[in-house]
Amino acid sequence: MRILIDPRTRKPRIVKRVAEILTTGGIIVYPTDTVYGLGCCITNKKGIDTINSIKASVKPRSIMFSDFQTISRYAKVSNEAFRIMRTLLPGPYTIILPATRLVPRLLQSNRKSIGVRMPDHWFCQAIVDEIGEPIITTSVPLSHERVHIDPVEIEHDLGHRVDAIVDSGILPDIPSTVISLETDTPVVVRQGQGPVEAFISS
Repeated sequence: MRILIDPRTRKPRIVKRVAEILTTGGIIVYPTDTVYGLGCCITNKKGIDTINSIKASVKPRSIMFSDFQTISRYAKVSNEAFRIMRTLLPGPYTIILPATRLVPRLLQSNRKSIGVRMPDHWFCQAIVDEIGEPIITTSVPLSHERVHIDPVEIEHDLGHRVDAIVDSGILPDIPSTVISLETDTPVVVRQGQGPVEAFISS
């Protein structure tokens, strides 16, 4: 099922419709400020297992939030990390932070850290607020390590494995920039969308 949205206009009715899919155990594809994401509620273990199957890996998945207060419940945020995050989020960044005990073990890395996302897209913020808990987020896969950018292609390839595809049009094929703030010395792990030169050196 493909659900069309306007990337510039909030539609509460659509948010409620997709939220119901998520809270009843569904998996969705949705637009972010970078690429299309694949996600489910953080408490949906079966959904996480299905996402791992779709991705053909069990690598830790990032978690999407809509506010800093909730991030601090799931991640250990130092004063310096908070200062940097305030300059970056919402935005096209994935921030790696030490995880708290609230994070399911299968979502943590071997270093007990997690990836935090707060995309600058109205749908991402609205859907997390609506369901009242964070959402798993990972890029929609395609062959040869590329990612899907066209929701019509996504529906063709994954429509039978997900419960809804939120269509916001074709997106750029550029992932988020990944920055580790596990210590007070930031490290650029991956350069993607989002500049880093102005405030950090890798």
